[in-house]
Amino acid sequence: MLKSTLVPILSTFPTKPKMLPTKLPWQAIITNTYTQSPQPVHQNASHTTPAPLHQHHHPPTSAYIHLPFCRKRCHYCDFPIVALGSTNPTDNDPRISNYIELLQREIVSTRSDFDTIPPLETVFFGGGTPSLVSPRMVLSILDTLKVKFGVCEGAEISMEMDPGTFDCRKVKDLMGMGVNRVSLGVQAFQEELLKSCGRAHGVKEVYEAIEILGSCGVENWSVDLISSLPHQTPQMWEESLRLTIEARPKHVSVYDLQVEQGTKFGVLYTPGEFPLPCETQSAEFYRMASRMLTDVGYRHYEISSYCEDGYECKHNYTYWKNKPFYAFGLGSASYLNGMRFSRPRKMKEYMGYVENLENGVVNYCGNNHVDAKDLAVDTVMLSLRTARGLDLRSFAEAFGGSLVHSLCKVYQPYIESGHVVCLDEERRAMTANEFNILFLNEDEIVKGLSYIRLSDPDGFLLSNELISLAFRVIDP
Repeated sequence: MLKSTLVPILSTFPTKPKMLPTKLPWQAIITNTYTQSPQPVHQNASHTTPAPLHQHHHPPTSAYIHLPFCRKRCHYCDFPIVALGSTNPTDNDPRISNYIELLQREIVSTRSDFDTIPPLETVFFGGGTPSLVSPRMVLSILDTLKVKFGVCEGAEISMEMDPGTFDCRKVKDLMGMGVNRVSLGVQAFQEELLKSCGRAHGVKEVYEAIEILGSCGVENWSVDLISSLPHQTPQMWEESLRLTIEARPKHVSVYDLQVEQGTKFGVLYTPGEFPLPCETQSAEFYRMASRMLTDVGYRHYEISSYCEDGYECKHNYTYWKNKPFYAFGLGSASYLNGMRFSRPRKMKEYMGYVENLENGVVNYCGNNHVDAKDLAVDTVMLSLRTARGLDLRSFAEAFGGSLVHSLCKVYQPYIESGHVVCLDEERRAMTANEFNILFLNEDEIVKGLSYIRLSDPDGFLLSNELISLAFRVIDP
């Protein structure tokens, strides 16, 4: 699950780490909101041009499913969850079975204003700890999705899994029903840090989980890590990164801790004060991750995400491209017809929401009106999270060349400092002098400049500030 520290839209995203948003720019957006954490497999995931204005009325091809169950609440977590207790649940636990039935009712009752409904290309099970749910129940959800929308053959079906919540049989059963991508919530390789975070697993379970995934032949799997934890030292962070690299996952997600009000960490700690690191130390953690992971061949394709070639998270690219998506379950947020809609975070209210949906009382499909300023802001913010950056020509077609010129003007000092990188249509990095020559003529900017992106890592570290500047240009 991810959230944004900048704008409301991101705090409603469904994508990945069930863990934390962030206080520094680079993590400032989605984790799993309800996850987070938006798509990979051997595909054209590198093309992150945002959806044109008219495409926001196209039917989604991605769905986020929130399975809120955890053994316990982690000390940093403010996501909507249901704590089940220390033992793994049985198939007959009514807390799970009743919720799954409710979730299926929501899916079945979802109405569509679209003329055609294409099959789903990505499904993401986030939480919570989805691996606590039995394969039988996961299959029932997938079957409901197939009947309602259809699911493409070879669709990316991702699941967040925590160490200690699955064995080889469960993994094989899940793979047999189509789950083909696993996001493993490791968070740290130090026993003391896991305990201090309130994690339900230890280091022993981490190694066992990695061994299980390998023995079951899971090829496409990711490791989630958290930096800037209380009492975390640079040596600890370096060790976690090194051990992750040795495990050779196809994908690594690195999130910076955000201390949220209402959590145990929110009561115990103040951001920037010991035992939490200061912002300078947190920035160094981010630089270390970027350096170590890229040095061994991982591609830093999004602020929080690294992968081997061809293993970008396809589902998360739905978010980065600002494309529509379904979402189902407690606290989840969908994006349809240009409107973001969040479901209730409390179970009783969610039950009432599903009943109202069945009775035709709820309308979350929007009114086909997309505010151009909001869409421009979303496009800039989401595009600049990616290594590909903002496609200026597509942006100019949607919002006008004068807005592109205004963005370039506000970014000019950062282009000269190297925090913002200008690229031509061949994705060749332009010098500041070449940019300044183009900037003299508004028409030449759009013709000669194809993309802008943030530099790695220093531009990403300034992303909140740079995106805020864009906001003021788009909606002064």
